[in-house]
Amino acid sequence: MHQLEFEPGLTLLRVPAPRSTIVHRLVCARLTETDGPVHWVDARNAAATHALYECAPSSRTLDGLEIARAFTAYQHHSLVRAVARRADARSSLLVATNVASLYRDDDLPEWEREDLLAASAATLGELGRALDVPVLATTTAGGGEVPATLTDRADRVLECVRTREGTRLEGDGVEPTGYWHRGYWQTTIPYWAELCGVTDRFDPVVAAHDRGLLDPELSLDRSGPSASGAASSPTSGAEAVADGEADS
Repeated sequence: MHQLEFEPGLTLLRVPAPRSTIVHRLVCARLTETDGPVHWVDARNAAATHALYECAPSSRTLDGLEIARAFTAYQHHSLVRAVARRADARSSLLVATNVASLYRDDDLPEWEREDLLAASAATLGELGRALDVPVLATTTAGGGEVPATLTDRADRVLECVRTREGTRLEGDGVEPTGYWHRGYWQTTIPYWAELCGVTDRFDPVVAAHDRGLLDPELSLDRSGPSASGAASSPTSGAEAVADGEADS
C-alpha cells in the first residue's frame, strides 16, 4: 500500500532519517504495480536489503530493482550520469536517496559542491521529464534547510512526517489516506471511501421499511398525525350528511 501517486518529473521527498523505510515501501509498491525496472542511486547505504525484503510481498518483487551505491560525491554524480544512459521509457521509477548528502563532505572542495550538485539534480529532473518517468529524490528533514539547488529543479516537494499513529506523506496533491507504523498500516476514512466508494445519505427507517423489516403498525405510526387525520376526514363527513338526512 502507498499513498503517493507517482508523476513524471522530479519529486523531492524530505524524510525524517537518512535510512527512512518510507522509500523502501514506495519502491516495493511501485515494483508491485508496474512491470518496468526501478533504478536506485544510493547514498549513505539507505537501500538496505533487509528492509526491502521486509516491505516486498515476495522476493521476486525485487527482481526489477537495480541498485548502485555511491560513497563520494564524484561517484554519485557519475552514477547519475550512468543511469541517464541506462534508463529508458520502460523504466517505472528512478530513485536517488540522500541526494545532497555526499556533496557536503569534506573530500569535495567547497567551490565545486554547488555546481556538481546542481548538475546531478538537473540531470535527474531532465531525465524524468524527457522519459516521462517519475524520479524520487530524498533529503533529510533534520539536515537543515533544503538547498535551493534541489527545490528549484523539483516539480514538487513532499515531506514524510512522523506522528503518533505512524508516518504519513504531506504536500501538494497528496491526501493522507493511511499511516505506516512498524509492521502494520493504519487506514483512514478517505482510504476506504476511495477503495469502496460512498453512498448517498438515506433514512435507515425508510430503508428498513422498504425491505419489509418493520412491523406494519410501526409504519403507520411513522406516517404521523396529518396522515391519520386525512384518512378519517371522509368518513366523518359522510356520517354528518347521513345524520342530517335522518333529521329532515
